[in-house]
Amino acid sequence: MTINDPAVIAEVEAAFMAYEKALNENDVAMLDASFKDAPETIRYGMGENLYGFGEIAAFRSARSPVGLLRTIERTVITTYGDAFATANTLFRRESMAGKVGRQSQTWVKFPEGWRVVAAHVSAIAE
Repeated sequence: MTINDPAVIAEVEAAFMAYEKALNENDVAMLDASFKDAPETIRYGMGENLYGFGEIAAFRSARSPVGLLRTIERTVITTYGDAFATANTLFRRESMAGKVGRQSQTWVKFPEGWRVVAAHVSAIAE
């Protein structure tokens, strides 16, 4: 198994950055398209535990777009073979003074493209 093939990293990085752009613009359709539409998909958020794509999509459509803009740093994408990857990043928001956010995602390449199958978002004191 090849770890961190540059071509695969580039694919995942493109998917990750498209997700990041959609998050900052509250592009709900793109955010939904970034997650695998399956009951096994999980997203643990800042204040919610979402099991299955339906719960994730419902959360996204109901969430306020206020205060979503963020900057990211220390992003690490690691690929395992050509169809599995993790993406981890730190983020900062003006609405989270004194805290740093953490996001981890597990990405899998399906026939329709790279999709998040598990995600975790949390924040800690700086």
